[in-house]
Amino acid sequence: MRKASKLSEVAKLAGVSPITASRAIRGEGYVSEGARERIMAAAAQLNYTPDALARRMRGDKSKLIGVFVNNYGPVVLHEIIRPIGDEARRRGYDLLVYNAERFDRPGRMATCDMLSKLCDGMLVLMPSADDGYLDVIERQKYRCVTVSFDARQLDLPSVVPENRAGARAAVEHLLALGHRRIGFIAGNPASGQSGERELGYLEALRGAGIEPDPALVVNGAFVQPGGFAAAGQLLALDSPPTGIFAANDEMAFGAIDAISSKGLKVPDDISVIGFDDIPTSSYVFPTLSTIRQPFETMAARAVAELVELIQGRPVGAVRIAFPTRLVVRNSTGPARAA
Repeated sequence: MRKASKLSEVAKLAGVSPITASRAIRGEGYVSEGARERIMAAAAQLNYTPDALARRMRGDKSKLIGVFVNNYGPVVLHEIIRPIGDEARRRGYDLLVYNAERFDRPGRMATCDMLSKLCDGMLVLMPSADDGYLDVIERQKYRCVTVSFDARQLDLPSVVPENRAGARAAVEHLLALGHRRIGFIAGNPASGQSGERELGYLEALRGAGIEPDPALVVNGAFVQPGGFAAAGQLLALDSPPTGIFAANDEMAFGAIDAISSKGLKVPDDISVIGFDDIPTSSYVFPTLSTIRQPFETMAARAVAELVELIQGRPVGAVRIAFPTRLVVRNSTGPARAA
């Protein structure tokens, strides 16, 4: 196998100094157009590839933002990453997305370490609260911002939706329609968001003078099949709910399917409301009432926070929460008569 070419070889072939060749390849500093063309042609001829990691170790900027994702599965992750990419590019950065079930496994820790050194900073989306890599990030003071993580306070900037207030608004909407027996389909507890939404659910019920019934809280793991199974459990109760609040839209879709499979109608027999307002919510039948997260605004702020860290702002704890908004569509209606 041919040995990798060196920058000095590219410079010699192009007839310039190594410093000039380096400036042209990095795209920094003045290089005449003619010299730049010769340098890039020489680099292509010699198959020269800059060692990005070595450049980072020398203190150069990679103009890369690492996006670390726990289990790239839920649709909501796409809705967050897309505007993150838009904002990053607007600021002159590209994304490097790393997806893993967990980050603290022995082999993955080495990968995380390598990628963190390659990137100028990191955004960690919906991490698991018990993932040991979060402790490493805190201890090492990495330039990092967490997104949609509400499990515990970290010594890092955190950008989140107002999960508890949004959930409270969802349940208060059902209460205003006359529903008194309201089920809650919880999601995976790892990121803390489901827990916050459950607290909002409980606060709304107690605020209306209703004692919560533990039988009405079922886990759906934040996935559509889980929502289907959880709604089936709720419908099988001796006294089933007249309204269901699902902790995300995908579980709400599953709940609607489960209700329809029993020969019941949404919202005539049972109302359903979700959380997130992913695009599909406007196209399912019936269209889904839900709580809208401001994905674009959250993404822009997360990138802005990270860029400030990259530019030298000290890393420290700050929780930046964005308000959500109730979106009423066709899946919620007045409670049926007893």
